[in-house]
Amino acid sequence: MNWDKVRSQIGRSLKENLLTIGTLAGVIIGVILGVCLKNSSDEPWSRRDAMYVSYIGKLFLNMLKCVIIPLIIPSLIAAIGSMDLSLSGKVGLRAVVYYMATTVLAVILGIILVTTIRPGAGGINEEDLQEQTTKRNITTADTLMDLLRNCFPPNIIQAGLQQHKTELIYPGEEMKVDSSTGATIDPNDKSTWMFKSAWSNGTNILGLVIFSIVTGVAIAMCGEDGKPLLHFFESVSIVMMKVTTWIIHLAPIGVCFLVAGQLLEMKDIAGEFAKLGWYFATVLLGLFIHGLIVLPTIYTLATRSLPFRFIANMGNPLATAFGTASSSATLPVTINALEEKNGVDPKIARFVLPIGATINMDGTALYEAVAALFIAQMNGINPNIGQVIAISITATAASIGAAGIPQAGLVTMVMVLDTVGLPSEAVSLILSIDWLLDRFRTAINVLGDSLGAGIVAHLSKGELDELERVDEPHLEMINVKKDIGKVNEAMSN
Repeated sequence: MNWDKVRSQIGRSLKENLLTIGTLAGVIIGVILGVCLKNSSDEPWSRRDAMYVSYIGKLFLNMLKCVIIPLIIPSLIAAIGSMDLSLSGKVGLRAVVYYMATTVLAVILGIILVTTIRPGAGGINEEDLQEQTTKRNITTADTLMDLLRNCFPPNIIQAGLQQHKTELIYPGEEMKVDSSTGATIDPNDKSTWMFKSAWSNGTNILGLVIFSIVTGVAIAMCGEDGKPLLHFFESVSIVMMKVTTWIIHLAPIGVCFLVAGQLLEMKDIAGEFAKLGWYFATVLLGLFIHGLIVLPTIYTLATRSLPFRFIANMGNPLATAFGTASSSATLPVTINALEEKNGVDPKIARFVLPIGATINMDGTALYEAVAALFIAQMNGINPNIGQVIAISITATAASIGAAGIPQAGLVTMVMVLDTVGLPSEAVSLILSIDWLLDRFRTAINVLGDSLGAGIVAHLSKGELDELERVDEPHLEMINVKKDIGKVNEAMSN
């Protein structure tokens, strides 16, 4: 056995997975630190004392929040603006429709599972949840209208700082008398309710996302005239991805102190970790259902063929995706497997897959929807239908803007929590197992891209044949021009 080669492979493997190993070590050290500190005193730790412990972790969270807008917005604009549909309008449309449909299905599946299993509900009963929902002083209709208002902000600069919220103002829970008229006011009479419409502090991500999508579409439609602006956003996206990578590499330190601080605030550590286990199982169940049932079913319906051989041929890309936790790093392996083993036309594979690696993140979308509702349940919040729709839209948009690098979902996860008014600090508990879930959802992302390329290739055979017929006279003309050039050159000599 060549021990030098073995040591080289082990060293290379450790180097490639250094972030994962560091994050896992940070979780373990954070748990040990938190448990030791909690048992070091008979007196319960105050929230202020826990704040001191988690201070460094909060700085890490602030760094993540800082890069949300400069990372997500340029990435969205560049991803949509770079869509070159010159290959075939129908080919591009099929790819985008497939990506959007599967992402929405992933979010819906995640919401169904987390609301059915309720991993974060613990001992909170339905009456308490209903009472907390009622005290929010807001109706489903108001939430939905606020959702649309935030999608179309009156000021794009303001959208980076504030979001619109409506709050109902109604008389107390008992009968009151109007001092001006002497009439009795019934608090259950909705005609006596008033509302306060105001802008509250918080980034309006939905408005920025809608603006980015529209801008990206406009750039794509402008062709060559839009290329300079596209190159600008692509450059910003690349630079911010580098900055995000630096921040993510601080995750082991941030996770260590966040987990330790979170443990000090917990009253029942065993119960909280039991909820975390149910959350982990819920996400995995959703990923497996989506990857092994939903996506293969769509492939079977679209191609009229079973997907087993197709999926078996994608073993190497799926293993690479799980190992690297990066859909972008897996892209060359995925393209090679599709072309060599599954016979997908290179025109389709090299057109569809780069788009999919950027905007098709089924696993990420499902994970973020489950995580947001899990955190809501952990905090005793029962989201109404409007908030669930807001989580769905934000998770879908966040998955489109997520960078294809390891643990980039941390950035978009914080964005989803901030958008729906959930405490972003609660992400610290999820971070303890995110390093493992990240690998599973990356594999599902790559599987979704691959099956999508197979579906588009099957549905686009007519367009490919037409392109080949169009290219044949063009190639013949090129050959004729070359022959004429050779004749002229011979005559001149």
